[in-house]
Amino acid sequence: MPHHTPLIATIAAGFVLAYIFGSLAHRLRLSPLVGYLLAGVIVGPFTPGFVADKELSHEISEIGVILLMFGVGLHFSLKDLMSVKHIAIPGALVQITVATLLGMGLAWAIGWGWGAGLVFGLALSVASTVVLLRALEERQLLDSRRGKIAVGWLIVEDLVMVVALVLLPALSGVLGGLPLGMAADSSVGLQLALTLGKVMAFVALMVVVGRRVIPWLLERSAGTGSRELFTLAVLAIAMGIAYGSAKLFGVSFALGAFFAGMILNESKYSHRAAEDSLPLRDAFAVLFFVSVGMLFNPAILVQQPLLVLGTVLVIVVGKSLAAMLIVLAFRKPLSTALTISVSLAQIGEFSFILVGLGVSLELLPPAGRDLVLAGAILSILLNPLLFLLIDRLQPWLDRREDTVPVDGSSRAESEDNDRHPISETGHAIIIGHGRVGSRISRRLRAEGIPLVIIDDNRSNAQDLREEGYSVVLGNAASTHVLQLANVAQARWLMIAIPNCLEAGQIAKHGREANAALDIIARAHFDDDVDYLKAHDADLVVMGEREIARVMFARLGMASEKA
Repeated sequence: MPHHTPLIATIAAGFVLAYIFGSLAHRLRLSPLVGYLLAGVIVGPFTPGFVADKELSHEISEIGVILLMFGVGLHFSLKDLMSVKHIAIPGALVQITVATLLGMGLAWAIGWGWGAGLVFGLALSVASTVVLLRALEERQLLDSRRGKIAVGWLIVEDLVMVVALVLLPALSGVLGGLPLGMAADSSVGLQLALTLGKVMAFVALMVVVGRRVIPWLLERSAGTGSRELFTLAVLAIAMGIAYGSAKLFGVSFALGAFFAGMILNESKYSHRAAEDSLPLRDAFAVLFFVSVGMLFNPAILVQQPLLVLGTVLVIVVGKSLAAMLIVLAFRKPLSTALTISVSLAQIGEFSFILVGLGVSLELLPPAGRDLVLAGAILSILLNPLLFLLIDRLQPWLDRREDTVPVDGSSRAESEDNDRHPISETGHAIIIGHGRVGSRISRRLRAEGIPLVIIDDNRSNAQDLREEGYSVVLGNAASTHVLQLANVAQARWLMIAIPNCLEAGQIAKHGREANAALDIIARAHFDDDVDYLKAHDADLVVMGEREIARVMFARLGMASEKA
């Protein structure tokens, strides 16, 4: 029986093609974002074959925006920003200004108005959070001084974009777009005052009421012992506040979700909330990028190659060169300047949100969106190559900074010398530091056994380092991450994560790197035990079996006493 199911067709096509192209991009050592965007191009109206429902895709992408911004707020760290505020705040503001002016110059050169140029330039000025964090994590730079500067810089960029998303609708009429909310002849000051008044009312409500109600709600949900109810509470907070802020205060979905994440970040349950909501956030983030790709007309690559080249040059050369010069002006090492400039030499999520708003307000022509999308795809493709170039230059940079003091200090004393190298040998490697891994690490430390912990949670890794543990940040399924933990000279590999498939890959890579390694893993089901043993685990511990064994032993002891 035929069914008219455009929603299911759109979601199914989005997920399937995103998986195929995302996997292909990963195999080519590119960001999966490129694959997701290409998946959108395939199902978009500008390519032959199946065309997904554009209206449904737009609504799905709005959910993606809400969850993306909720995630940004959930991981917003004022502490990280304050630790590098002296360079991140002025540096990011100057870099945004330079990149925006370059974008406006390109827009004016092709005859666009200054409102279109402003939106276009702002979209080119902000880097992708996903691409930047992944690139730094792969190189174990996230917790280094230069990594912290890059992340702080990114936080400032995100905050500026949040402000831009708030102000653009109010200023749309003045900038040459659709006048919203008030009469077209209303004064700019009145429009701004009304918009900022609504935002301040929303912020005040969140600070006064939200900081009390949200933690209370999460605590009650956690107290039920139901994982489903807790996850539902997190999603209800994100979606409910985003929607309510838009309806009651005229605030964008993005700002409402961002503040919901920020308030939730102050709760003691923030880590659990982030972990439980991650699968859904990731899923809708993928659909967001697919929906953005649907809007891209690839014909612009052939019709306007010079404009595409100019856009890419603004992103990759203009704003990154500005960032490098700013960092050097603060008398930071050249390696720090290069790392930050290359980290920022791409654009992503906020750029797409901003140009989408600009087009909807008729501030930016659709061709501007195509240029931004082309610039995003090409800059994300180029980003790994730029990092590879820095990796090749690193020995020269190390020698240079050994002989050229920075601020009168030697390389050993420089602020960038904190990449946390692993020197342990004959040690235990623990994968994951949750309830199981934390118990193992405490016992090993009490016994005086050297250990290295691998964890993919940045805040966990930072906390563990502050406690004196040797930590590698990253996914242990990557052979590179295992090498950083010195697996070739380790004695034990203890896989404490619950994901059986991932644990199997880790065990396999560990055995390939060290044939004498004693590999111990955990499992939840009988099939998991067989799978892990087939992937070279020496011992697999299954919780239910161990509970039964201890209970049986207790019964046996009781019968002997009797």
